Amino acid sequence: MTADDHLLIREGLAALIAAHADIELVGEASDGEQAIRRYGELEPDVMLLDLQLPKVHGIDVLTEIRKKHPNARVIVLTTYDFEQLASRAIGAGAQAYLLKSSVRKDLINTIRSVVSGRRHVDAGIANTLATYADGESLTAREISVLALVAEGNSNREIGLVLSITEETVKGHVKSILSKLTANDRAHAVAIGLKRGILGL
Repeated sequence: MTADDHLLIREGLAALIAAHADIELVGEASDGEQAIRRYGELEPDVMLLDLQLPKVHGIDVLTEIRKKHPNARVIVLTTYDFEQLASRAIGAGAQAYLLKSSVRKDLINTIRSVVSGRRHVDAGIANTLATYADGESLTAREISVLALVAEGNSNREIGLVLSITEETVKGHVKSILSKLTANDRAHAVAIGLKRGILGL
């Protein structure tokens, strides 16, 4: 089954799948809530899931489906090649992470390999994941601080929002700059957006 909010994408996927006799499209969903409900009704062998869905974000859809159906096989289809997003999707239980730009070339083989129990991550993202694998990832608190920095808050304002001292905020900012090898706060925000640590 497919879950994507763009009709043209769903139609394109349907046409691509229809050309292969061993794969059948059993259903579609256009938002996150529908994706969770339809998955439960249909229990397809594989779900093709876009991450940027209305109502419920794709990562949350994936988490919910895997909670109710631990053996669910999900292929994430996305335009976003952020390694942090790929890492979150795989951590939430996706068997494959495929860029929409590679769908025509790689989708059918990816579906077949996921059904046979293998995983697949887009080659470009796999390289990026490997590049950052040695680096320290930000803690949940550091991500909260970075998100508030991105909104233009001062250390004092961040401290008030998170109920921590200004000194503690400074410590978090210093750690963020170090982990992201960023020159300053603006650079850290730019890196955070590029790597998918911060949402768009």
